[in-house]
Amino acid sequence: MTTQDPTNGSGRMPAAFFGHGNPMNALETNRYTTAWRAFGEAVPRPRAVLVISAHWYINATAVTAMPRPRTIHDFYGFPRELFDVQYPAPGLPELAEEISDVVRPTWVGADVDSWGIDHGTWSVLVHAFPDATIPVVQLSINADKPLDYHLELGAKLAPLRERGVLVVASGNVVHNLRSMNWRATDAGFDWAERFDEAAKEQMLTDPTAFATLDAHADYRLAVPTPDHFIPALYLAGLAGAEGADASDTRVLIDGYAYGSLSMTAYTLGMECPPTTNDGGSPQVTGDLPPDGSNI
Repeated sequence: MTTQDPTNGSGRMPAAFFGHGNPMNALETNRYTTAWRAFGEAVPRPRAVLVISAHWYINATAVTAMPRPRTIHDFYGFPRELFDVQYPAPGLPELAEEISDVVRPTWVGADVDSWGIDHGTWSVLVHAFPDATIPVVQLSINADKPLDYHLELGAKLAPLRERGVLVVASGNVVHNLRSMNWRATDAGFDWAERFDEAAKEQMLTDPTAFATLDAHADYRLAVPTPDHFIPALYLAGLAGAEGADASDTRVLIDGYAYGSLSMTAYTLGMECPPTTNDGGSPQVTGDLPPDGSNI
């Protein structure tokens, strides 16, 4: 039996961006989580996973450098079962020094005790790599920096893909919590769809200009705060680092949740595994999480 090489024979690890949506996806089996699992089964086993999560949004650029990162439940208003989820993946402290080297002269600090693995990371990885044995390191999003900084930093991470590191970004290209309609589980507002489609065209045709989406007419509605949008810039930067003709970016899965979230996920440098159209975003039952829930 012949197994398809998901690296296309390049020896370079793929990369990805996931629209992670509602943290309840960690407990669900739906079209998105099935796609995340298929992705994990298709990629070569990485030496480590480096995740840029929307939920580590601080005033510095840092990487986790502890041997045993804790599982962080950085939300409220959700069922007890979600708080019981643990993702006990090891860290890889030496990767912090490697990251610092490849991105110079950009300064990157080593976090040995303050953060860990937040839900932007583990809600996806519990499906992609459920055994939690692959080391996981997180890179913070520096809230003080402009969009171009993140695009350029993403490009600087490209050499890590040659060293067995799977770079994963996790956020949502469209993420407006104030406009959410919890009952519109698989629908997108017109402005959400317009912006997500524009972002998709940019990612697939010229990722080097992904930061210019801030000039789009629907940007302020789709991206009222940049924390969930910025992770996509890291994948765009990686794609741009391969060159306009070589950037092999594809849509893994797409769709919308609660009107104002886009669930689009992209892969770079691999054939996308088949996905299903069955089952969408988590249905909400009982008490709705408060509007301010950090999802």
